[in-house]
Amino acid sequence: MDAYILWRNLPFPRSGSSKDLILARSDLAEVDEYVTTVIRYVERGIFKPAPVDVPMMLQALMQRIDRIGDTASGGDQAVARSQHAYAALLDLVYRQFLEAGRPLQ
Repeated sequence: MDAYILWRNLPFPRSGSSKDLILARSDLAEVDEYVTTVIRYVERGIFKPAPVDVPMMLQALMQRIDRIGDTASGGDQAVARSQHAYAALLDLVYRQFLEAGRPLQ
């Protein structure tokens, strides 16, 4: 629940000045939209996972952001770290959602 509360109160990361960071932010926004399925679960108890593999998307995005950050300079490095941290938080929130909604066996 702590990760969920943090995510809901955390501002969305900036885009930076490079084309790669702007595109990464756009992709992060798309995944963020899929993660909003967690809100329905928390607020109404409706467990309905996104129609895509959100953890896989986030892992690929975090790797891409890391590569961008490796070559970025100045403020763009900070933006890359912020985007990566936000993606990692989304990953945590969504994996906890999947675990919570998984039927007991």
